[in-house]
Amino acid sequence: MTTSTHSIHDKLKALGITLPAVAAPAAAYLPFVQTGKLVFLSGHLAKRDGKVIVGQLGKNVTTEEGKAAARLIAIDLMGTLQAAVGDLGQIKRIVKVMSLVNSTADFTEQHLVTNGCSELLAEVFGDAGKHARSAFGVAQIPMGACVEIELIAEVE
Repeated sequence: MTTSTHSIHDKLKALGITLPAVAAPAAAYLPFVQTGKLVFLSGHLAKRDGKVIVGQLGKNVTTEEGKAAARLIAIDLMGTLQAAVGDLGQIKRIVKVMSLVNSTADFTEQHLVTNGCSELLAEVFGDAGKHARSAFGVAQIPMGACVEIELIAEVE
């Protein structure tokens, strides 16, 4: 099920995506930890041009804006994953994605916001990018970010 490095590189290039370097942690944690064949990525905040995208879904951020933010997080997650394993071709499968959506109490489209991340991972990794997932609405996220997503991947 492993996707070749060449096809992943080609897909990213065709999508106009350049993977970022790993961001420095904002608190006392590591950006990733590998144990056995699993790589756990810490939560990544929605950022554009290095600045946190702040706001609350259902208040001042639309579902489509949240989905676009989740897509940006997927790009950051892939950058961190590449740093963790050295080569995205080593990814056997994206196992799990967990998404926290900064939401009002009556906002119920967290799953649609999270699709921004899930759809890009599936587009880049093919079947190996299809994953189990949870999407939660939360009262607040660090730095006021609108979305935070973490990921678990299996490596060869």
